[in-house]
Amino acid sequence: MLDVAAPPAKPATRRARAVLLSPWSRLGLLAALLTGSAIAVLLWQPQRLLTHGWPELSGATAVVLFTAAYGVGTAALVPRPLLNLAAGALFGIQAGLVTAVGGTVIGAGIAFGLGRLLGQDALRPLLRGRWLTAADRQLSHHGFRSMLAIRLFPGVPFAAANYCAAVSRMGWPSFLLATGLGSVPNTAAYVVAGSRATTPTSPVFLLAMAFITVPAVAGALVAWRKRGRLRPAGPGECLGQDATAGETPPSA
Repeated sequence: MLDVAAPPAKPATRRARAVLLSPWSRLGLLAALLTGSAIAVLLWQPQRLLTHGWPELSGATAVVLFTAAYGVGTAALVPRPLLNLAAGALFGIQAGLVTAVGGTVIGAGIAFGLGRLLGQDALRPLLRGRWLTAADRQLSHHGFRSMLAIRLFPGVPFAAANYCAAVSRMGWPSFLLATGLGSVPNTAAYVVAGSRATTPTSPVFLLAMAFITVPAVAGALVAWRKRGRLRPAGPGECLGQDATAGETPPSA
């Protein structure tokens, strides 16, 4: 039998499709998803994990399910400190840390993918000005080390870092690997604190809280002193070049 060619789409259909798939329509969808996620978090109250616990599951099944729930929850803007504390309280230090770091990478990957698919095309043309262009240049051309520093640096909002990285031209491997490695210290502190939450006066709990607090204060001071490092590229400087060294840095 002869193949019958499909009739061409009507102009109105093509226009509607173009509008629905346009960068700004996709950005609007992303904004709607994030808004819905924030509302869901407020209604669900994830802090109940710390008071009501996790369903009666045990072993590897509980770890896998919590890791998946952690990843989805993180992408849906559930605060990571709450999830880290819950991981420590439910599974102890070792299994809790594995669960929390795994969920962190999953959640960051979901957010990165959504940001790149739905937000990058609309937001990249808006990267103008001193701070935005410098940050984009750093993330795009020093992906791994930039994201590793962001994850190690206390106080940087996790979701904001995910979507900023998605708007840049950072690669997936650099983003995921740096997220996994850089999230370990801070995550471990919360997991340890969660595992010892029933004994808040114990040395282990107090040490964990100190590890959370002191780097945050130190990081804020360092950020204030180093704020002048973000500057626009000078005349004739190629995008991705290090202004101080005058040479193109290797891709991370």
